[in-house]
Amino acid sequence: MSIKIGYLPLYIKLYDDNNPHYRDPMVKHMRTLISMLESEGLEVVAADVCRVKSEFEAAAKLFNDADVDAVVTQHLAYSPSLESIDALLSIKAPLIVLDTTPDYELLSMAGYKSGISNNHGIHGVQDMCNLLKQRGRSYEICTGHALHSEVIAEVAGMCRAAKVKKLYQNARVGSVGGSFAGMGDFFISPKNYKSRIGAEVFYMDEAQVKRYVSAVTEAEIDAEVAYDRAHFTFEIEDMHAYRAALRSGLAVRKWAADNALTACTVNFLSLDTCGLPKMPFEECTKMMMRGMGYAGEGDVLTAGLVGALRAVYPNTTFTEMFCPDWKEDVILLNHMGECNLNLAKWRPVLRTVPFNYNSCGDTAALYGCMRGGKAVFINLAPMGEGFTLIATPVEMLDVGLEFGAYRNAIQGWLKPRKPIKQFLKEFSLAGGTHHSALVYDAALEEIVAFGRMTGFETVVL
Repeated sequence: MSIKIGYLPLYIKLYDDNNPHYRDPMVKHMRTLISMLESEGLEVVAADVCRVKSEFEAAAKLFNDADVDAVVTQHLAYSPSLESIDALLSIKAPLIVLDTTPDYELLSMAGYKSGISNNHGIHGVQDMCNLLKQRGRSYEICTGHALHSEVIAEVAGMCRAAKVKKLYQNARVGSVGGSFAGMGDFFISPKNYKSRIGAEVFYMDEAQVKRYVSAVTEAEIDAEVAYDRAHFTFEIEDMHAYRAALRSGLAVRKWAADNALTACTVNFLSLDTCGLPKMPFEECTKMMMRGMGYAGEGDVLTAGLVGALRAVYPNTTFTEMFCPDWKEDVILLNHMGECNLNLAKWRPVLRTVPFNYNSCGDTAALYGCMRGGKAVFINLAPMGEGFTLIATPVEMLDVGLEFGAYRNAIQGWLKPRKPIKQFLKEFSLAGGTHHSALVYDAALEEIVAFGRMTGFETVVL
């Protein structure tokens, strides 16, 4: 996933008027920082060094026209904030302040006063941040020396957070079967979803179901069967139900591709009324494995979130906390048959699934146990006019068969950093819903920054 950032160097015209070469060492250092950010995988759109209002305005236009995901500021020296503030406020992307200087040490320098000229940008940062705060503009800040801290990696992390924000605000979420009747915690109307976050919802109506189901060929189903045999442990008992499930899944896949969807949700209760032959559990799992977002039971809110996270953090899945194990102090993560099984500890098993929740009958699903590792558990909860993003670092335990029916279910064993008695209490006091995302190998700080950037209240458990 490409992440494009703007780079805004701030300076003061007074110094140029006095000596146009005074800036040379700072500009050289700036170029080094840009190279370091590029080595983190970022595409950098760099503005010219800015000193006065007109130059800052040109830079802001450059960034907005380029549709960057974030803008990183760096003070080469002190820069008067009233020169830059209006332009900063006009920038559409999140602002990330890189608060750093060229030299690592100053006190021990024999002639430390000579180092002041190259290393005094921090009070320009303070001036600018105060004005941003006064004007109500949010920003992230990363501080430290580029070679003696993790500040460059931290900036890259904030840029990833900004990318998730942008992707979520531009999410295109498909809904097959509509919302689950009576399930209200994560419910959001398409109108509110669009106005409050920016995401759009697309419904696969009966006419589209009929058209896309009829468009699936036997050859396409045969090719999917061959793929499944090559990639999964194949334990299908009812080939007729399995092929009908593949037809349903391929129909949804074609519809999603034609509508450029970034995520999708399927409500198993209403599939028989909308016309899908079978509940496409396998395709729901494959969506996440291929890079789309997903959530069950018509949950467009979480599906869009999972899609945005999955695009930046590949090791992401939709999940639910199902059952506590009070003795072992762990929580079972589970769902009927949907998970990003790229995260499976063992080769996923493809099985026939007895299914009587609608008139479609038995279907097929992929099952597996999530691997062990560090992860962040993420929940987005509607709260009146706003949202609360709940995030907590967790450990996924490297266990499976000895703790559950891996061959008949999706499972994972989560251990929060707090005792589950405390964790579950605080989670529900914060208003957490029963649908969540799990992201392996992500930094908690990046997830929390995404929440702040998007305007969510953030709660860390």
